[in-house]
Amino acid sequence: MSDAPRPVIRHANFSDVAAITEIYNEAILTSTATFDTEPRTVDDRIAWFRSHDERHPVLVAVVGSEVLGWASLTRWSERPAYNDTAETSFYVAAEHRGRGIGRQLKEAIIAEARRLGFHTLIARMAEGSDASRHVNQSVGFVHVGTLKEVGQKFGRWLDVDVMQLMLD
Repeated sequence: MSDAPRPVIRHANFSDVAAITEIYNEAILTSTATFDTEPRTVDDRIAWFRSHDERHPVLVAVVGSEVLGWASLTRWSERPAYNDTAETSFYVAAEHRGRGIGRQLKEAIIAEARRLGFHTLIARMAEGSDASRHVNQSVGFVHVGTLKEVGQKFGRWLDVDVMQLMLD
């Protein structure tokens, strides 16, 4: 067991956006965790951050002032009938993976979703995102479908699995 201090999970603020961007860009360049293919600027991520309102928060896992990872609830659709459904995302800095931070973030974002009155949560994972799949399954998400070859990354077509968690 690691002697590393347990991260604190809190709501993100503007001072966290640079670290969120760095973590996200690492995932863009090295993984299928996102279908973005080009690194984002901090300004891009500020616009993304502003698109998250009180009902769609961004959380960060921190030790001291270091952001180790982040999670968010994002609108599933702009159509009003979907207002009680959100998509969940989480990313952990490469050097901090495998320490349970992803699970802590996922549990915290689920707790926020319950507090905010969501009915269901969605998670999408591309082929090769085994750690993400494991975390989602460990907190109760179930596989509800596979979208075949819907994106290309690293020179190949990838399937995307859709998982869902019913909250009530």
